[in-house]
Amino acid sequence: MMKTNGSRWLPILMCWLAALFSPWVQAEAPVILVFGDSLSAAYGLPAEQGWVNLLQRRLAERGYPQRIVNASISGETTSGGLSRLPAALKQHRPALVILELGANDGLLGQPPMTMTHNLARMIELAQQANARVLLAEMRIPPNYGPLYTQKFQAAFGELAGKYSIPLIPFMLNGVSGNPTLIQDDGLHPRAEAQARILENVWPTLETALR
Repeated sequence: MMKTNGSRWLPILMCWLAALFSPWVQAEAPVILVFGDSLSAAYGLPAEQGWVNLLQRRLAERGYPQRIVNASISGETTSGGLSRLPAALKQHRPALVILELGANDGLLGQPPMTMTHNLARMIELAQQANARVLLAEMRIPPNYGPLYTQKFQAAFGELAGKYSIPLIPFMLNGVSGNPTLIQDDGLHPRAEAQARILENVWPTLETALR
């Protein structure tokens, strides 16, 4: 009779222990902090359709323990990102930061030198917090002339070289300029484009995870 009671209570006990320790295990999972703008915030889409959420699914499916924290905000500039990053680093203590900012600086015509300075400080802050950094390359339309466009695009490769960090090639390769993959505003990717964005990010990220 005692064995029967023990057998009956064992599954309940196991569930209770799992519930007790689950938050601790989740908290201990290495954090990947995605720190970007609308391209990573899934602008105009349900969050679950964005490439960042697709990335979390892929990590789980392939047995990676990392947990994604998406701290991206639509409309964010590098100046805004620089003001937010210290708190995000302190709160989430990421092992790796995907830094995806700069596009809005370009669209607003901000000086490339200012953008470069802000990105450099964010890279330094993340590295000082013992996080590895992946820098996402951004590109903009040639509205401000070839000299501005050239300086803007060159900044990302120069920063990656200076700080010896991996550079994620332009995330919208194969998406930008394709009207079937861009929302009606002409800027933001549709849900159908999110898997392609993930494929653009994944090779660099997978190498870093290994």
